[in-house]
Amino acid sequence: MLRRWGWLAALAPLGAASLLYVVVARGFLAASADPALAWPLLGIMPLFAFSMWLLTASTARSALFLAWAATAMAVGAAFETFMLTNPDVIREPWYPIFNLVGLAASTVAASAFISMFATFPTGIPERRWQRISVWLFWVPVVFVPLSLVVVPHVLTAEVHAEQGTGIPNPFALPALAWADPIVTWIVYSWPAVFLALAVLISRTFFGDPEVRSRTRLMAWVTFAIVVSYSLTLVLSENVMLNAAVLVVLTAVPLVAIHGILRHGAFDVAAADRARLVTRSSDVLITVLYGIAALAPAVLLAGRLTPLATALLTALVAVVLLPVRGWLQRWIHRVVFGDRDRQLAMLSELGSELERSGEPGDLLNHLAAAVADGLGASWVRIRLAATDGALGASPVGVAGDVVGEPVEAADLVHADELLGRIEVGPRHRGEYSDAERALLRTVAGQAAASVANVRLAARLAEQLAELTASRERLVAAQDDERRRLERDLHDGIQQDIVAQIAGLRLARNRLARGQLDGAELSELQEQARQTLTGLRELAHGIHPPVLSDNGLVAAIESGAARYPIPLTVHADSRVRAERYPDDVETTAYYVVREALANTAKHANATNATVALARSDGRLRVSIRDDGCGLGAVFPTSAASGGLANIRDRVAVLRGTVRISSASPSGSGTTVDVDLPVRGFAEADQAGPRSP
Repeated sequence: MLRRWGWLAALAPLGAASLLYVVVARGFLAASADPALAWPLLGIMPLFAFSMWLLTASTARSALFLAWAATAMAVGAAFETFMLTNPDVIREPWYPIFNLVGLAASTVAASAFISMFATFPTGIPERRWQRISVWLFWVPVVFVPLSLVVVPHVLTAEVHAEQGTGIPNPFALPALAWADPIVTWIVYSWPAVFLALAVLISRTFFGDPEVRSRTRLMAWVTFAIVVSYSLTLVLSENVMLNAAVLVVLTAVPLVAIHGILRHGAFDVAAADRARLVTRSSDVLITVLYGIAALAPAVLLAGRLTPLATALLTALVAVVLLPVRGWLQRWIHRVVFGDRDRQLAMLSELGSELERSGEPGDLLNHLAAAVADGLGASWVRIRLAATDGALGASPVGVAGDVVGEPVEAADLVHADELLGRIEVGPRHRGEYSDAERALLRTVAGQAAASVANVRLAARLAEQLAELTASRERLVAAQDDERRRLERDLHDGIQQDIVAQIAGLRLARNRLARGQLDGAELSELQEQARQTLTGLRELAHGIHPPVLSDNGLVAAIESGAARYPIPLTVHADSRVRAERYPDDVETTAYYVVREALANTAKHANATNATVALARSDGRLRVSIRDDGCGLGAVFPTSAASGGLANIRDRVAVLRGTVRISSASPSGSGTTVDVDLPVRGFAEADQAGPRSP
């Protein structure tokens, strides 16, 4: 950090003073307008301003390379301006030494530029030979002082190389004249340029996919700079060619900003990108706009009248206004996302959610709105089960789901997790903090609608189940009534008819004096059997022992008649207490239904019934060691023994859980939980007497 600020303190004054000198000397002190002012104003100044700002935001070596290059270009422009305004300096004996300033500035600018381009965006390439090459880029800078004692003529910057051929160098040593071609070739940086191009090409076209993606745009800008600069060396002075050089050089800051936003170039942290870029982008765009508006007038200086220059500048400024606005909107859209589209998404989301009556439609609309508003490649929504676990299958999807989500937001309502919105990568770039906040806002807005639709769906399911349960109860009551009618008609009614006939016969025999005691004893036995039948019939409807002695006694009274060994577990507290009639009746018939299914289907060798009470609830558990859940309850949940149990328990707002007793599936457990009204407080006071 201190090193970065040290370079900033050294380079910023040097570059600013050099550019100020150029502007004053060529723009104000010169006798006429100088078209050459376009290069420092339009080419160097934007690059220098951006590089100084970059030093405040980045510690990457590539940022330092760019700052060195821009500052060296400013110093080189100041040196050139000084030479043009003081041409007699070349006759001074110290000129060859002074010339080293311009030559060093040009060489440092070239080495720093190719270092930044070849190692973009961090300044440190991936492979060892590439890192070694970066050191070789700076060899020309080392050879600049050697040129003073090797080259027999003054070696000027390459753009003005012909100007130094006629100026002898008194400091050159004849013994080293053989090294003149080598030193000249190296100082002019062509070996470094070729090596830098090799590094850049290897990274852009043969590097890892991530490296290729991060370097591709800057590589094309680099090739454009190399081509345009090379053409200026071999072709005569051309206004369009000079303009092309300025345009591609001005593109460097824009491509660098793109790299910061898209790939984190110059090691700018993701959390700082929006803050740093928005702080500087408007200023940079304004500077570029002003420079672009002045460019034609500066390039054509000396060829136009003052009035024509003013009109041309005004015309270019008006034409470039839409471009300036587009650049500002583009940067803000990249940093903050498309705010207009996001606000439209929020405004339309409410109406979309209101129109969606089914959960599937609601979540599909929500997924599509999020995908469109955030520019996401895909969005999926998963709902949570009652235990809070997210379902594996999404219930709302937009786009083709590929890979893992990069962002997510929970759907939470009243501290309950309803589900989660999962978002795939953006079509372009990464999600900004503002877009993440928008995703959370949408999730919060949609959670209430999801909760309402989910509640409505549950109520509809419960209503349908309640209707079906009532229909089953009515059908069961009708079946029971018909069974009673059949049992009365086929059994007890026939017995009573037979007894009536026997009594009539006995009365006739009594009138004739033929009646004996054996006939009366037979009639008495028939009456006793009829009474037994009535008692058994009443026991099937509601066993008297349940009303007289309670739930545990009623269950135990049937244990002796059960076809397999049956054990009843209940502590003294449960045995001593009596419960409301509806609770005892429901618990009794649930036990009887479960045991009947076990006896018919389970092939079990023993069964147990356990009863316990706590927290105002009666818990009944029926277990067996039979062949498993599918055999004990072979019918569907819509009918049969399982439906009867659920229907009876649901009337009292209780719960039923039926499961296999072991992982292998052997054995079945039926757990019933019934609320006992008025017993919550009694748990603290001890058992209640019958």
